[in-house]
Amino acid sequence: MNWELPGLLAGAITASGFLPQIYRGYKTKSLEDLSYFMLIFFGVGLSLWLLYGVHLNDVPIILANTAGVMCTITLILMKFKYS
Repeated sequence: MNWELPGLLAGAITASGFLPQIYRGYKTKSLEDLSYFMLIFFGVGLSLWLLYGVHLNDVPIILANTAGVMCTITLILMKFKYS
């Protein structure tokens, strides 16, 4: 079985989990319920997974964690802007 397709699907589902929070933050202009510590801690973890995926040259890991890092950066910037 080719595991790349399930990996890509899992990454897309996981990364899309950020979208409701980004949308809600954009609409309400408030991200008080998210802590900087959590966002940074999570972003570091995603970045390490991204480096691991690059090391393995594993496209699903690279794409999923790139999307996750980008969403985390977006949330951090939104939190800073709306605070």
